[in-house]
Amino acid sequence: MEQSFHYLLMANQAMVHKSLLTELKDTELTIGQPKILDYLRDHDGISQKEIAKACYIEPGSLTVLLNRMEEKKMVERRMKDGNRRSLYVFLTSYGKELAESVEQGFLHIEEQAFSGISKTEQEVFLKLFQKIKENVTI
Repeated sequence: MEQSFHYLLMANQAMVHKSLLTELKDTELTIGQPKILDYLRDHDGISQKEIAKACYIEPGSLTVLLNRMEEKKMVERRMKDGNRRSLYVFLTSYGKELAESVEQGFLHIEEQAFSGISKTEQEVFLKLFQKIKENVTI
């Protein structure tokens, strides 16, 4: 079992999450928040529906996460372009600082993960991993 795809995938995901939260321990971020901050860093002012889809989070779970993030002044929800029917999510200045910390944390983990692996092997791995993602996308 330890060599199966599903086991290795779950083990790696768990270790990356644990490593990231350790890297960010001074920020008090919880599971789920770093990927939202990371996504908003490049997509600031986007709808909750789009965040849920891009981050693979159920809409109800995302609402809970965003409520906590809004309470901690990481994000704010507001109208955009006079559209009264939808609220869009924006990073606050504090959220932007945290998003930068998240990016640095991810870069450090990726550097560690790819240690001893050539650039060519990394590129092949990422292409294959992308293909696997496409194959299992629902």
